[in-house]
Amino acid sequence: MDRYALLGIVLAFLALMLCLAAFGWYLRRRKQRDIPSTVEAPTQLTDTREFAGFYVSTTSATDPLDRIAVRGLGFRARTTVIVAAEGIVVPIKGQSDVFIPLADLRKAGRATWTIDRGVEPDGLVVVDWTLGERELASYFRVDDPAGLLDAVTGLLKTGSDAK
Repeated sequence: MDRYALLGIVLAFLALMLCLAAFGWYLRRRKQRDIPSTVEAPTQLTDTREFAGFYVSTTSATDPLDRIAVRGLGFRARTTVIVAAEGIVVPIKGQSDVFIPLADLRKAGRATWTIDRGVEPDGLVVVDWTLGERELASYFRVDDPAGLLDAVTGLLKTGSDAK
């Protein structure tokens, strides 16, 4: 077999793998189409704190290997997480902001890994929340993880005091 035939086989195999990956992503999005859109962030936020870093991923809270691929939650992006008295805003360039209202927040903690990212021990901040009937977990890698965790747990405490 000459080298051009071998090159053709390798390129055909790579094209097939790319098509299968795209088809798998399409099926995942189709399966998750029942997940509702996030609510719009309020125009006026009070008591804001900002944390620069990355939005890493969102998964089902009960299945950390089930990545959420719809409603702007599918891809890793650089962002500045905004924690306000009303909830958490995650502005992602090129799409509408993801807003997690205070009433939908469940808990916050630290993590070392998520669906496609492994970091140093406790290098990620995970925020559990609900979107419609779904329980979700969103992962953030920020410059000040302790500050973000303190801000979110303080917000949760404030929210539970108000109830």
